[in-house]
Amino acid sequence: MIEVHDLQKEYSEEGTSTRALRGVTFTIDRGEFISVMGPSGSGKSTLLQILSFLDRPTGGSYTFQGKSIDNMTDQELAHVRNSDMGFVFQSFNLLSRLTVYDNVEVPLLYSDTPPSERRTLVEEAVRAVGLEEKLHTEAGKLSGGQKQRVAIARALVTDPNVIFADEPTGNLDSESGLQIMEILESLHDKGRTVIVVTHETQTAEFANRIIRMKDGVVESDRGITAHRVRSNLK
Repeated sequence: MIEVHDLQKEYSEEGTSTRALRGVTFTIDRGEFISVMGPSGSGKSTLLQILSFLDRPTGGSYTFQGKSIDNMTDQELAHVRNSDMGFVFQSFNLLSRLTVYDNVEVPLLYSDTPPSERRTLVEEAVRAVGLEEKLHTEAGKLSGGQKQRVAIARALVTDPNVIFADEPTGNLDSESGLQIMEILESLHDKGRTVIVVTHETQTAEFANRIIRMKDGVVESDRGITAHRVRSNLK
């Protein structure tokens, strides 16, 4: 599904250049559950932004589902991002005065989905995260864990091929964080590709593979055997 080779990203500001990525190479197959870890400044967030089409690399190559992004216009990237990718952010990025239903519906407003089908898709996505009873509650009145569930439902509503989650448990207590990771795990069990950026070891170990970043390069890339000690997450 995803192949990057010698991926590089350099930022320039006021005559100073910063190399955030220094030649990253790996592949991700459809249906994998990946955690990307690393300290602040390691390049993990920059990598996620490029993988999710929110930014472009300054060097190297990135192929998504067999197509090089070098040959895609910004409009084409936006179309693929909306149809094939779902996003879960640490800060939730919900519209607090809108209901759960309205927040989850937002991606569908930018798709070709007929209005007659939207309600069914929204209700299915909200049901998948166990928030049916909050469907018409304003997002601002929810707990942090509930808000992140809404964010996951919003990511699911377009039936994406891959879900990107950037520090999805970072603003949550341990119990809520565990529940969120269990939801992402269940989505993976149903065949979704899930890519999580996190600095938390307990969160990362929900994945089947951990890519560790350091100073803009891949320090290690290994598969893991699930060995979660749930008492440590509570």
